[in-house]
Amino acid sequence: MKHSRYGWWPGGSERGAAMLEMALVLPILILLLFGIVEFSKGYNAKTELTGAVREGARELALGKDPDEVEAATRDAAPGITLTSVTVGGGCPPDGSGKAIVTATYNLDYNIPLFDSGTWTITSRGVMRCGL
Repeated sequence: MKHSRYGWWPGGSERGAAMLEMALVLPILILLLFGIVEFSKGYNAKTELTGAVREGARELALGKDPDEVEAATRDAAPGITLTSVTVGGGCPPDGSGKAIVTATYNLDYNIPLFDSGTWTITSRGVMRCGL
């Protein structure tokens, strides 16, 4: 019988077993790591988009022109390039109604060993008029 420095083992050392375990676990760890990074990018984009449409709805509720509202919405999201901004609702002079701004952002993602594509993130901001 043969004795190795890792204890008694008929085949010798366990270096091959460690390499095999690493080869099995490494793809899962890479998938998990890149998944966390891509999810974080998506969550950041959603948060920024929500703040931007809230700012746009506020501008519309204060009686700004729809072109100014769209510009304010785009300016409120400096980290992302909005795909589309829709200004809806209306604020009549008597202050009734709702100001509605909807914006869309397309986020490209790439998770190695899994998938790549585009997430479409949409957010909607609603505010009462005349505030």
